This record gives sequence, structure tokens and C-alpha cells, in this order.
Amino acid sequence: MFASKVFRPAQQLSSHIRRYATEPPKSGGNGTRLLGLSGAALGTGIGAWYYNSNSGTQAQHGTTHESAAHGSPASKEEEKTIPATTGGITGAASVKCFKGGDQGFISLVLDKVDIVNHNTKKFRFKLDSEDAVSGMPVGSALITKYKGPEMEKPVIRPYTPVSDEDEPGYLDFIVKRYPNGPMSEHLHSMNPGQRLDFKGPIPKYPWSANKHDHIALIAGGTGITPMYQLMRAIFKNPEDKTKVTLVFGNVSEEDILLKREFEDLEQQFPLRFRAFYVLDNPPEDWQQGKGFVSKELLKTVIPGPKDGNVKVFVCGPPGMYKAISGPKKSPSEQGELQGSLKELGFTEDQVYKF
Repeated sequence: MFASKVFRPAQQLSSHIRRYATEPPKSGGNGTRLLGLSGAALGTGIGAWYYNSNSGTQAQHGTTHESAAHGSPASKEEEKTIPATTGGITGAASVKCFKGGDQGFISLVLDKVDIVNHNTKKFRFKLDSEDAVSGMPVGSALITKYKGPEMEKPVIRPYTPVSDEDEPGYLDFIVKRYPNGPMSEHLHSMNPGQRLDFKGPIPKYPWSANKHDHIALIAGGTGITPMYQLMRAIFKNPEDKTKVTLVFGNVSEEDILLKREFEDLEQQFPLRFRAFYVLDNPPEDWQQGKGFVSKELLKTVIPGPKDGNVKVFVCGPPGMYKAISGPKKSPSEQGELQGSLKELGFTEDQVYKF
């Protein structure tokens, strides 16, 4: 068994979790309650484990830093990864807005803004026409560009839409506002009718149905968006039988983005999907993880490195990368595997850093 015998309450939880791949839940079908079986023990284990002051809960959950995949500067090297064509994608019969190659930036109109929580908004941008689709393959992102009147150089940042790739007419983005985050602050200041420049797609991880038997998604803050893109593609495809485990770290309960969507997936696919949440500042009655995403928690809830064809995806603030997988070397280079996943026995080809 992957869980350590020393971590006994978590070991018991692990036994329960392992069965979810073959058994439906015995009560209510809501897998989010599983961590309640040993919430206190998990909280103790998680809260006691720190790499250093820079990889504590705030660094992992992104209170001051945008996730490395959704807020870090997009280099010229990353722009060069935009393909010459986006052929072979979903919505291939529709008009594709983003075609890659030398298409350049496209200006899209902001159509609607919805408040998600105290520091997060959902932005809907209109595509070129009502029947157009994004043209993005699963596992890709778009580059955004903005240059203010007093800025010497434009701000360029990559973001992953949360809308379906086959949905015509618009793109949705969920963006958290970060202090001194030039793109997120600009987006949060925008009003419907204003425009923003987009370019892409930037391919990240090429996904195909049943590429892996089981994937584990480890996310912090807005690092959840590429994870949601991936799991949405998996669960809308009746031919794809991949099992998915999500571990999602945040500061508070209201910071858990897309939580209702994850609960719906747990209800619809109780044999294939579980979500586990870890909070820095949990409410008094919180029954899941407390602190931040630790090696002990991962050892308990995700499949082990020898449990078949397993792939682990990581996306979050720099502190999360440092603690869980080690940082990326560059936008196009994964870098050495470090942190918890290496200590748990995973190899570099089993881990992908968005």
C-alpha cells in the first residue's frame, strides 16, 4: 500500500480511497466527504510539514503570487511554441478563432464580467463570430497582451480558458487579482466593451483519450484552470475512461474555484473522480485538509508511482512547485523533478508541470 503505516489514520483513509476506482460510494455519492474520516489527523500531518518559510501555505496557495502557468511572464521562447496550424482539434468543422502560425494577436471584446469571490472574477470575451470556436486543443493556453499608456513594454501573460473548447461564440477566463500583478489588475479594471489582445494557442500537454489509466492533478489557487480544462475533456468524452484525483490547495473555502463543477463531476462519475481540498485558513467545522499540500497527504490520496500507467500534473504558485515537484527550468523545459513527488518515488516522465 502506498500510504505509510506510521500515518495510521491516513492509512485507513487510503484504504477507503483506493476502493473508489472499483466501488461506488456507500452514502450520498459525494467523495468530497472522504477526508472527513480523518480530517484532524490529516490537518496535523499537513500543518507540521514545511520546507521553509518561502514554501508555506501562502506560497503554495498563491496569496501574493500568480500561478507559474497563469501569471508568470510569457517569454519569446514560449511564443515560439505556437504551432503553425491547429488542425486535428475539437470543433474542427467550425470556424477557428486562433489558428497559430503567424496569425499574430487578435483583439477580443469583453462581453461580461461576473464576480466569483472577494478577489476573483469571471471574464467572458466574444469571439470573431457567434459560430466561431477557439481553435484550441485540450492542454493548451492563450497569451494575453496589454500595454498601458505609461508602460515601456507590454505585459504578456498566459491564461487557460475555463469554457469548453467546442462552445461557439465566446471564451471564459477565471482570473484572481494579485497585488502588483499587472495583467490581473488590468483585467479586474476592465469593463464590458473594452478589448484585450490574445494569441495562440500555446500547446502544453497533448492529451488523448485513455493516454493514462489514472491522473493526479495537484493545483494551488488559479493553477486549477488547466486542470479543469483537462478533466472537462476527459469526462465529456464517453470513450475516455481515465480516473482522476484532484488535490486542490487554497487559502480559504471561498477561494476554492469551480468547486460546484467538481462536486457535479463527483456525483456523475463516483467511480472515477475524487477531489480533495486543503485550506490555509479553514472554517471551524472544516473536515478536510488543513495547512498545505504535503507529502503525507499525497501519499494518502493519489495513486502511487507503481500503480500502473499514472501521470501527475502540477500547477500553482512558485512555492507549490518548489515543495511538490521542483520548478520548471523554462516555459518549454520541465526541469529536474524535486520535492515531494521525487521523495515518493515518482520519475520525471510521470510528472508534468504546467
